[in-house]
Amino acid sequence: MLAIGCHISSAGGFEAMGKRALSLGATTFAYFTRNPRGGSAKKSDSADAQALVELMGQNGFGRLVAHAPYTMNLCSAKPDVRDFARRAMAEDLQTMELVAGNYYNFHPGSHVGQGAQEGIRLIADGLNACLEPGQSTCVLLETMAGKGTEVGRTFEELAQIIELVDHDECLGVCLDTCHVSDAGYDISANLDDVLCDFDRVLGLSRLKALHLNDSKNPVGSHKDRHERLGLGHLGLDCFAAILRDERTKNLPMILETPNEPQGYAAEIVALRALADGADTTMTMASLATARDE
Repeated sequence: MLAIGCHISSAGGFEAMGKRALSLGATTFAYFTRNPRGGSAKKSDSADAQALVELMGQNGFGRLVAHAPYTMNLCSAKPDVRDFARRAMAEDLQTMELVAGNYYNFHPGSHVGQGAQEGIRLIADGLNACLEPGQSTCVLLETMAGKGTEVGRTFEELAQIIELVDHDECLGVCLDTCHVSDAGYDISANLDDVLCDFDRVLGLSRLKALHLNDSKNPVGSHKDRHERLGLGHLGLDCFAAILRDERTKNLPMILETPNEPQGYAAEIVALRALADGADTTMTMASLATARDE
């Protein structure tokens, strides 16, 4: 089954998240492991986590893609910020073991003037401090748009981080469609070229999940402004190609478009239709109608 979902509020715990996802027609979801702007995590209940695992099994869910807080910066110039990032990641990975075998996605970080190579070194050092041999959670480095001093704007930068990590078997990549386009990879016009480049630099076995977002800006803009599907510079044809490509169609796909729940539900329906071969023009018309209801 196609694994498509969106970000879900963590209010009420694990099972409540699963039920909210089901109500939107989702078969995976993302959630913030703690407040997206940082801070402490809520205490988790193992019985609640097991209830989610059972719900996922009963409803054919794909792997979850948990998201670290945006304030987590493993390559900050400030030691206290790096220390928080390491502590938060280590705590989050412990909690993730309650729902074993899923994904933990994070933004690699911003080097804030130290230079990309120093940022890469610090990110790898942080991962080496947090990853444990035998952990069931795969940690995903997210592709970034290249805004400001972000690290991870190229596949090569991600590969350099991975090369410096001792337990690289615990690492993968989450490809964000808006980010890679804004970074300069023309995923809309040349999906095959982008995936071939990814394979050459990182290996397709590292590609574990997708963030499906249209972009408000053209390729190479380095802006990182998400748009609803079909209303940006990527267009529905781009997402149809991703949904039908053997290299990507079986990966968990998370919507991070600027939507309310009704909008996410409509986009999930549209993506399932595209995966089944629906015409993009007709799908766009149906999506527009659903958004207006």
